[in-house]
Amino acid sequence: MDQKKVEQLPPLRTTLLAPDREDPSSTTLELDELWSFVLKKAHNSWIWIALCRQTRQVVAYAVGDRSKKTCLRLWEAIPQEYRQGQCFTDFLNVYASVIPEEQHTAVGKETGETAHVERWNNTLRQRLARFVRMTLSFSKSEIMHQACLLLFLHRYNRERVILLK
Repeated sequence: MDQKKVEQLPPLRTTLLAPDREDPSSTTLELDELWSFVLKKAHNSWIWIALCRQTRQVVAYAVGDRSKKTCLRLWEAIPQEYRQGQCFTDFLNVYASVIPEEQHTAVGKETGETAHVERWNNTLRQRLARFVRMTLSFSKSEIMHQACLLLFLHRYNRERVILLK
């Protein structure tokens, strides 16, 4: 795979089903972050995901550290029509500093409110060996790490469209 193929991909938002304007729950999002690494475990790479609860599609993602800056990049990557909905996250403090208070609910895993995004994290780790915690497969460059993730997201979202129709 080369960088040119990745650059030819349309934006991730083009793979999304439009939310139902009549149903406010169609814009409910679950947000989470998962750890991975590039080249060696000392080079942390956190993948931040915003998942639509209704369609199970990934509406936005960001790759970086666990800082407010990366959380803000995730929030800004969420398409406007989804940015109005309720957001469920874990208790990581940066979410509360980025997501408007009236839209944000921090919950524990035991509530089940982030079960879909947690399940999605497992799907990513199952399907792409480079995202498994203990592995012989890993990305040697940040570009390849993000390219593989983006290609996976496109394929995953398109599969969801087929399943939902």
